[in-house]
Amino acid sequence: MNTKIAISALSSISALGHDPEIIWKNYNSDAHFLSEDNYGNYQAMAGALSAQELDKIQALRNEDPKYKPLDNSVLYAMAVAREALKASGWNKGDLFGVNIGSSRGATSLFEKYYDDFLKQGISSTLASPTTTLGNISSWIAHDLQTKGPEISHSITCSTALHAVVNGVAWIKSGMCDKFMVGGSEAALTPFTIAQIKALKIYAETSEDYPCKALDLDKKRNTMVLGEGAAVLCLEEHPTVTPLAYIKGIGYATEILKHNISISEEADCFQDSMKMALKGFDKADIDVIVMHAPGTVKGDLTELKAIGKVFESQVPALTTNKWKIGHTFGASGVLSLELAILMLKHQQFIKVPYIKHDKLPKRIQNVMINAVGFGGNAVSIIVGINT
Repeated sequence: MNTKIAISALSSISALGHDPEIIWKNYNSDAHFLSEDNYGNYQAMAGALSAQELDKIQALRNEDPKYKPLDNSVLYAMAVAREALKASGWNKGDLFGVNIGSSRGATSLFEKYYDDFLKQGISSTLASPTTTLGNISSWIAHDLQTKGPEISHSITCSTALHAVVNGVAWIKSGMCDKFMVGGSEAALTPFTIAQIKALKIYAETSEDYPCKALDLDKKRNTMVLGEGAAVLCLEEHPTVTPLAYIKGIGYATEILKHNISISEEADCFQDSMKMALKGFDKADIDVIVMHAPGTVKGDLTELKAIGKVFESQVPALTTNKWKIGHTFGASGVLSLELAILMLKHQQFIKVPYIKHDKLPKRIQNVMINAVGFGGNAVSIIVGINT
């Protein structure tokens, strides 16, 4: 990338909390933040928001009668968008773009309204406007009073990083000076849990670490779902000290051989990482935050792709899904948050149940990977200098 795009602010909400200091403290713990609960006919581990964080979301819902019927996927994004706006030095009413994506969107409302339809034979008046995917960015634009472009999209689990790619493209095109990008997911619902269990990739145990992402010795799939949202503020000329700079972007889609899996050596990841690395010496990448969903094949294929691309110069590897679960469309930016925190604190966050063969001596550049159903991969490199 010739133009370095600054990340002037970031805000998130997940099972780790909402406050940046608490989030970092929780990353420094060897504990996971997954808990067991009932979801319809299933008991399942999940990375759910705490009762305290959900109380804050409910308070936001009660601020305005128009917010009461909104899905949590909208409210999670709205809550973090407000915080990011404050930290960025931007103001309400400024002209900036909004691109907040979601893999599933208004999952809970879809299930509720469809259940009501089956019982009553009619649909609620608000069923359509509150379940459209564009709902997320539209309401953030409304809440923050921007008249800039607003986009919502779903590209399965790489959705949030695709939003980052979109934001960078808009800024580099000159069509918009500033873009707020990210992802939001509130899909811890009975039907969603049932769907993932039907794929036979969900963790079936509540042992010390239910999700064994990056553990290549595991004999079964251990994916666990999570919920949350994260938002970045992107611009070329920030008025505040940037958290980091986006220094490389790559994306790729591979031809599908199966509905839910990617190729044995993750061809799409190989292509996305190579694209992001243009202009880089591979040795300058200190850490990769892997997508690593906790499935046997998903973790292994990504690792094979990294080996193919980096050969003898594989950086230190980590992931956060063992700690917060797989947050679908929001996962890429939550991984990017971990990258930024490691850059800020110059500390590598290990996965406690695996042996790390390589630890970085310093952290200057971090690659973040994300991929979703459909074989669509994104790789982004962030660093702390221009």
